[in-house]
Amino acid sequence: MAVKTSEWDASEYLGSEEEIAAYLNAVLDEGDPVLLQAALGDVAKARGMTAVAREVGVGRESLYKSLSLTGNPSFQTIAKVSNALGLRMTFQPMLK
Repeated sequence: MAVKTSEWDASEYLGSEEEIAAYLNAVLDEGDPVLLQAALGDVAKARGMTAVAREVGVGRESLYKSLSLTGNPSFQTIAKVSNALGLRMTFQPMLK
């Protein structure tokens, strides 16, 4: 009997502010900017990509593409998406 699988979608598991914050902080700990942009895409999808795109001032499809693993968003786009999602970026010293 063949095993049936489906693609895992993180956006389906981001229902609360705490889950979103934990997810993004875990991604930040990885230190991979491409993974971060994809994670922001997951959060935007969980919140409603159309509404986020409207608030950012870009088309929905353009935002999907920018926040994919193959996208190349500007820092301005990342900052606008963060603001539209009600998120604040902070910087902390790295512990050694």
